[in-house]
Formats: sequence, C-alpha cells, structure tokens
Amino acid sequence: MRARRGFGPVREPFNFGLPHPCCGGPVCEPFAMSLPCRYPLRPLVLALAAASANLLCSAAQAQQQTVVITGNPLGHDHPGQPASVLAGEGLALRRAGTLGETLDGLPGVSASGFGPNSSRPVIRGLDGDRVRLLDNGGASIDASSLSFDHASASDPLVAERIEVLRGPAALLYGGAATGGVVNSIDNRIPRYATTGLSGRTEVRLGGAASERSGAAVLEGGTGPWAWHADGYGRQAGDTRAPRYTPVADGVALAPSTRIRNSAARSEGGAIGGALVSSQGYLGASAETTRNRYGTTAEADVVIRMQRERVALAGEWRGAMGPLSALLSQVTAQASHTRYQHQEVAGSGAIGTTFRSSGDDLRVQARHTPQNTALGPLQGVVGVQTETLNFSALGEEAFVPSTRTQSAALFALEELHTGAAVWSAGARGESVRVHSAGNTDRNTAGAAEDRFGAASQRRFTPTSAALSVRVGQEQGWQASASLGHTERAPAYYELFANGLHVATGAYEKGNTALPSETSRHAELGLAWVAGPHSVKASLFDTRFGRFISLDASGVRVPQPDGDSVPEYIFRAVRAHMRGAELEGRTRVMNAAPGRFALDLTAGLDTVQGDNLDSHEALPRLAPLRLRTALQAQGEDWQAGVGLRHNARQTRVPSTDTATAGATLLNAWAAAALPAAYFGPSTQWFAKLNNLTNERAYSAATISTIRGLSPQAARALTVGVRARF
Repeated sequence: MRARRGFGPVREPFNFGLPHPCCGGPVCEPFAMSLPCRYPLRPLVLALAAASANLLCSAAQAQQQTVVITGNPLGHDHPGQPASVLAGEGLALRRAGTLGETLDGLPGVSASGFGPNSSRPVIRGLDGDRVRLLDNGGASIDASSLSFDHASASDPLVAERIEVLRGPAALLYGGAATGGVVNSIDNRIPRYATTGLSGRTEVRLGGAASERSGAAVLEGGTGPWAWHADGYGRQAGDTRAPRYTPVADGVALAPSTRIRNSAARSEGGAIGGALVSSQGYLGASAETTRNRYGTTAEADVVIRMQRERVALAGEWRGAMGPLSALLSQVTAQASHTRYQHQEVAGSGAIGTTFRSSGDDLRVQARHTPQNTALGPLQGVVGVQTETLNFSALGEEAFVPSTRTQSAALFALEELHTGAAVWSAGARGESVRVHSAGNTDRNTAGAAEDRFGAASQRRFTPTSAALSVRVGQEQGWQASASLGHTERAPAYYELFANGLHVATGAYEKGNTALPSETSRHAELGLAWVAGPHSVKASLFDTRFGRFISLDASGVRVPQPDGDSVPEYIFRAVRAHMRGAELEGRTRVMNAAPGRFALDLTAGLDTVQGDNLDSHEALPRLAPLRLRTALQAQGEDWQAGVGLRHNARQTRVPSTDTATAGATLLNAWAAAALPAAYFGPSTQWFAKLNNLTNERAYSAATISTIRGLSPQAARALTVGVRARF
C-alpha cells in the first residue's frame, strides 16, 4: 500500500495506538456505582461514565475503517471481539524498548516489568507460558517465559503491526495461549507483489533512558519476485526515575534517581524474498537479533542474548485441481530458531548459559463454503507441530536439559444463521516432555544429583470453544463465548530443582503435575456509529487445576551459609474474573480550516483467587482508568492523556500492597514540508509522566518492584518517513 500524505481524519482514523479507551455510557455507570465508597476515584469514574453516556447518544454518519484481525483464520473482524491492534503512526508513538512496555496500558494488558529491559506482556493477569508470543503467526522461541529477567527476543522497532488477542486462544495456538496471544507482524516474507523500491525509516532520541534508536526497511520487486530487507539498532543508558529509595532483599539502599544496571544495547536485521502471484506466494526469510542488557536485580550482571531464525511461508488460493471442490485456500509456515543467552558477571566470568533451539510447523486449509439447511458454513482445519530443545550450563542452572515435542490437530467452523454467527472449534494435542536429568553432559559430574535420572512425561490436552455473535458492524453487536482449555505443564514446572536467582527462591518442579485445566465464559457488547464507539467485555475463568508456584514454608540452606525460601509448583483451584470497558466519541467534527476533537476513555480490572489457599493470586494489575483528549487536523495530531492505577491491596501473604499512581502524558505529530522532506515524512514527540509521579507496577514480581519504579518525566522525539 502506498504511503499517504498527512493524517486526514476522514481518510484514516489516527489514534496513536490509544486503545479506543472509552469506558462510558450506561454500560459503565453501573460498574462505577458498584465501587466501594472509600475508593478514591469513585467520583471521577461516575463523572466520566455520565459524560460518556451523554456524548455517546449523538449520531454519526462517517464510516469507520474496519481492521481485520489475522488471529482469526477466517479473516473476519467484529467490533465486540476482545482484541487490540497497533499499526502505523499509532505503533510509532507507543514503541518502547520491550514488547511488554510497548503494549502496557492497552485494555487488559499490563507488563511483567523486571526492570526496563525485560518485560513480557501480561494479559488479564496471566503471563509466562499462558501468553503466547508469535512472530508472523509462528512460534517466537526464546527463554523469556522461564524467568522474569529474560527478555523477549521480539523487538518492536521493526514490527509493522502488533495484534493482541485477549482471552483463551488455545484452540488455534495451543495451551500456552490460555491467557491470550501477541502476534508481531512484519513483511519479512512478502505476501504481495510490488514494483520499484519503497521503504520506511524511523529515528528516535531521548526518553528516560537517553535512548538513541533507529530502523530502516527496504522493499522492492520486479515481476513475480518481491524482496525485503531491514535493520535496526538501539542504545540506552540507565533509566531515570523520580527520586526513590531502592529496596534490595528487604534492605533500603541509598536514595537514587537512576534505576541501577538498566543500560542496554540491541541490534538486528533480516532479509527475505518471495515468489508472488495473484493466487498466493512462497517465500523465506532469515533474521538475527543481538541484545546486551543489565539486570536490575543484580548490580553488575549483564545478559548477552542472541537469536537466529529462519522462516518459510506460503499460501495458495483459488483453483487447486481435484481438490478445488473441497479447499479454497491452503497456508503453511515453518521456522527454525537458535537462541542463546549468557549471564556475565562484572568480572567477565560467564555464570550461566541458556540455549534453546526449536522448530515450528503449521499448515491449515480453508474449505469451500457449504450451504446447509441452517445457513452458509465455512471453516478451517489444521495441523501444528513444535519441538523445543533447552539446556542450561552453569552454577545458576536450576532446570536440566529438556526436550519438548508437541503435535496438534485443530478445526474451526463458522455458521451464519440470519442475524447470528455461530463459531465452534476443537483442538487435540499430544505433548511429550523429556528431561535428561543428571545424565546430560551439561549436568554430569555435578556436586549433587539435583535432577535425578532421565525421565519423560506425556500429556494429551484438548480444548474446545463455542461462541455466538449478533448485530452489525455499524450499530449494536453482542457476543458470548464458552470454552474449555487444557495446557500441558512446561518443562520448568515439571523438572526445576535449584536456586532461581531472579526470584530469590529455591524452585522445585513437580513431575506428578497433571495438565492445567480451565473453563472460560465471556460476554461482549459493542456499539459503533462512525467515529463513536463503546465496547464492554465481562469474563470469568475457573481453573480446576491451575499450576501455581507456592511457598512450602521450608528454607533451603545455601553454600554461603544463608538460606532461601522453597517454592514448589502445585496444581490448585483458581478463579479469575474481570471487566474491560473502552470507547470513543467525536466531540467536534472537522470542517474546512478546523480540526476534529475526540474523547477516549477506558477502564479495566481483573481479580484472581487461589481457592485452595483462600488468597489472591500474585502480580495482578489493579483497577486502571484511562482517559484522553486528542485533536486532529489535516496533517497534524496532538493529545493529552491521563492514566490512573488504583492501589493494589488484594495480594497474597508473600507480597505487599502497591500504591496507586496517576500519570499524565502528552503527544504530538505533524507532517514535515513535502518540498524539503518528501511526501510522507512526519515528526513526532511524546512527553511521558509530566508530573514526574513516582509509580510502581503491581504486575512486577515483589523482589524487583522496589528496585524498578516507573520512568521519570521524559521527552522522546523522532522522525518517521516513508517513500
């Protein structure tokens, strides 16, 4: 698609990645009324609810751009689905050094936040192996789910689009998607023909870490051939924070305005090409990533990470010979990834080396639409296989070498019956997790036989889902879904046995763990009328078996004479529920010589309980309120936004409450003169935390929370160009 000049309000909504955060109207007001009277923001929530109710009563004639979520293999998008999409200028303003920080603040999404350099997305209170990270729909293999201090290998700098699917997506992507999916999409394997040369560049400076980063993408083609090349780099110093007193291991350190050991440097790039026709494409890509970053938990430890990934992808649509009567489209993708990171002490000695290699294959076929007595029926069937080899070598290795293999069959069908659209699907998997124990060369000769003999576990998790939606894209739409999800335990949940330095605990796996099971129900309601919209979701998830890391009450002696608490992976009963409200209204329409003015606001909350211990689940984001006002002219955009995180007091006995905070942010962007900078060049600026508020994240593990507050007031500026 050719880049356009300016940011015209009618031609393309331009929301800078703000998740249409309006929690207004009659849907939101009863929820606000249910807040306890002592809740400090109750009057503000009520005021916003009432204001939004009045504003959303106005009608609108303009059409809103429909965004297709590629997480749905049938290619449909509907206003009520629990999903967020970042792309274009919106993604440019939200980009940060980590994937978690980039997405933090979207409805239902927070970040694990183990310092500024290691932050994975947390969706509806679930993280780790319950949130699936994808690269172009394929597995993103790294070690980030193993430990909070391990960074994700997906870098937002070169992503063209990031999609977040909230709620169970295990039907399509396996049990590791119990909480949701984050899919980073680029064009490293071109899917459409192109002629000539095109590309984009982006440079940004500033921020709380004095960041200097840039990325460049070049694409071209001739005839049926298309190619892609990109490169990026980022360098940042220690992150500035409002003056605070760091707390490490329960000991207060000297007051500081810098988050210790938080500097980072990363670079990477990729090349790809494809043979493209009107009936599909076939291509390949190769990429490399390097990342060197400090770990805030330890003042002198640096992690050196690298990843290489090779991917193949293809699609065929249209005539398929003898199969044309059955199939209308077949897509396939495969990847091989090699990952390594080393934890290096200040002396230069390598403490622990983590290595992973993995293969991922996914093939899905869309059958031709069938006419039934109830209405048209369409759907997809697919197969997916994955292999992950993991090893850790060094004194801090707390998991033996393992091999995880899985194979799955899945199907999703969609039936249109008048005003209602019904969807049903199922997935069956076979998972094998093998531990090399102390027989592996990496652990042989260890001073103690911590990992035992080689062993293997087998699991057959199954998932199923049923949903229905009624209504139109313009106007009201309602949806409901029910699902059953199972997840095989991860290798570390089964076989861990050692001191985990990042958490300060001795973690023990449980080889007798069963598959994690959950039942999920969700209700959605959405209304769209041109630039006005409101969307609400209520969800409830009950885990019959939730794999939790719980304190045993035992302390394990260490070689230095100290002792650490023992934590054991157990299957417990758990209950999670929450709500997400978001919306937007056009306060003032654009007219010749004038600008459009939009009001957006949002509210989300999640609560979780361990039903066996009768305590709250750990690291849950508190109730969060967002509101923003943004103006948009023909070739400029500016706005101001307020984000309030309530105090989080629902915590387990092993954690402490997190204070509430209110952050004020502002942003602006405009096209540069075309005569000097070309037809599609824009500058942008964002000023975060204008009031320099000291804030902490409740979703961050307690051992690091006191060391890593939110960043201080900082200005980031940049230039983005397309040609």
